[in-house]
Amino acid sequence: MYLSIIGSPGCGKTTLFRAFTGGAHSRPGGPTNKAVIEVPDDRLERLSAIFHPKKTVYGRIEVCDMPSIREGDMKKEAVPAKELQEMRSSDAFLLVLKAFEKEPPPDPVSDFHTLDSEFILSDMVQIENRLERMKKQAGKREQGRMELERITLEQCLAHLEQGLPLSSLELSDTGEKSLKGFQFLSQKPLMVVLNCSEEMMARPEEITGEIAGKLPDGLPVVAACARLEAELSAMEQEERGAFMEEYGVTESLRDRLIGLAYRTLGLISFFTVGEDECRAWPIRKGTTAQGAAGVIHTDLSEKFIRAETVAYEDFIHYGDFAGCKKAGTWRLEGKQYVVQDGDIMTIRAGS
Repeated sequence: MYLSIIGSPGCGKTTLFRAFTGGAHSRPGGPTNKAVIEVPDDRLERLSAIFHPKKTVYGRIEVCDMPSIREGDMKKEAVPAKELQEMRSSDAFLLVLKAFEKEPPPDPVSDFHTLDSEFILSDMVQIENRLERMKKQAGKREQGRMELERITLEQCLAHLEQGLPLSSLELSDTGEKSLKGFQFLSQKPLMVVLNCSEEMMARPEEITGEIAGKLPDGLPVVAACARLEAELSAMEQEERGAFMEEYGVTESLRDRLIGLAYRTLGLISFFTVGEDECRAWPIRKGTTAQGAAGVIHTDLSEKFIRAETVAYEDFIHYGDFAGCKKAGTWRLEGKQYVVQDGDIMTIRAGS
């Protein structure tokens, strides 16, 4: 999973990046900072305690702190091509909105619409450029797939011209597939973090409710004090616990954002286990056994035969695979089986 943290100047993006990534390895990337964090999973820890593998591999999230975006940046092409491509390759955005009390008073709703408008403008430019190139090719190759792409792009452009993001446009399955390579900014899942002051965090639900009511319906919004959370993430475990208790923090920002990202992107995890490795594999809900096999390795998908499958809860209850077989909870599943969260799978594939 690749998340980009975005926002306007002074919103606290970089502070939130430090809070989210904590002690994770940070990789300077020119004008952007990147870090990879592991997704904690108690189930994987318990499986590792049973199998004692040589290594345990958690799900991972790569986080990028993008440069600030100002009004008019997309029109002036002020965002360098490299950074623009970084954003387009993201699975989702974490949009930080300034909400802490300071003079002049912040306007998070206005900041949201500024970023939203910039993304819409970027997508319009991208579509217009593509349509222009297609027009020059007309009469040569415009048939079949290319014709569908043109029709879909024109539909998207008409939607954007109304000031609406592509995330609010319903397309057919074939239309979606024709746009797969474009990676439009306004089509990507968006999560909002309201960067509040310590005092405001005494009423987080009131703050999020007030702001969320002025944003598009269904948009996930959380409140956090990035400065406080950054201090928290840098502490040792024992000191962190006391600090959280003092400030009434029940869950770290990192855990909250990981959970939010998984829910927003519709992700679940299945496991592979053994003496060499116990590993969590994040996949989209609805992924088939064959699709899950492909996440492990392309060859496993292409040569897929069956998936030996046990639910995590059954494995823990019966103690091992032998106990699950005896209880009838060990199963052989085919290509079209829809993987469930917590499934422990062994893929059988041909040579």
